[in-house]
Amino acid sequence: MFELSLDLVLMLVAAAFAAGFVDAIAGGGGLITVPMLMLAGIPPAQALATNKVQGVFGAATAAISYARSGHVNLRRQIGTAAVAFAAGMAGAFCVTLIPTEALRYILPLLLIGIAAFFALKPGLSDADREARITPASFTAFVVPLVAFYDGLLGPGTGSFFMLGFVMLAGYGILKATAHTKLLNFASNLGGLVAFALVGKPLWITGLAMGAAQIAGAWAGSKLAMRIGSRLIKPLLVTTSTLLALKLIIDLL
Repeated sequence: MFELSLDLVLMLVAAAFAAGFVDAIAGGGGLITVPMLMLAGIPPAQALATNKVQGVFGAATAAISYARSGHVNLRRQIGTAAVAFAAGMAGAFCVTLIPTEALRYILPLLLIGIAAFFALKPGLSDADREARITPASFTAFVVPLVAFYDGLLGPGTGSFFMLGFVMLAGYGILKATAHTKLLNFASNLGGLVAFALVGKPLWITGLAMGAAQIAGAWAGSKLAMRIGSRLIKPLLVTTSTLLALKLIIDLL
C-alpha cells in the first residue's frame, strides 16, 4: 500500500506530527519533515513535492483552529489567499528557470535577522500596534513576494509572513500567527499543484503524514492560543535560528 517500508512511514508520520505542532505555533515545520523525507531515501524533488502534500493539511488545520477561536476571519482572507495560491504556484513553476544560488546565501542572514528581531525588539506582545501599510498594499506586495518564495524555495515562509504581519500590518504575535496559516496553506497548495506535475509526490505516504500533521497542528494551535506570545516568540526565534544554521551547513 505505502510506497515505502512501514518503519520508514512510521518515522515520517512521527516527524509530521512534530512538524505540525511546531508549524502551528511558529512555522518552520519543514525543518523537520524535509530532512526526514531525504533521510528516508526520497530524491530531493520528490521529497519537496511530498512535503507539500502533507504540509497543506497542517496549515489548513491550524487556520481552522485559530478561526474557530475567533483569532482570524478566514472569509476576509479569501482574496489574499487566492493571491498567495497563484504566487506559490508561479514560484514552483519557476524553480528550474530562476537561479536561486545567491538567495541560498542570503536566506540564512535573513532568518538570523528575523530571530534577532523577535528576540531583542522590546514591546512585542499579543497587543496590536499601528499599521504601517494598508491591508490592500499588504496583499498586493508582501503576500505575493513571500508566497512566490514559498513555491520557489520554501524554508522560513512562515517566519517571513509573521515578520510582515508584525512589522507592517501592526498585528500582535498571536493574531499574526493566526493570520499566517491560511496564507501558508494557500501558497503550499499552489506549490503542490505545480510540483505534482513534475515532482511526482508519494501520495499515500504524504496523506499518512498529512493525518499526523492534522493532529500536531491542532495540538500546537491550542497551546499557542492558551499561552500566546510567551510561547510563540521563543519558538519562532529557535526555529528561525535552527533553519538558518541548517542552511549554512548545507551550503558548506
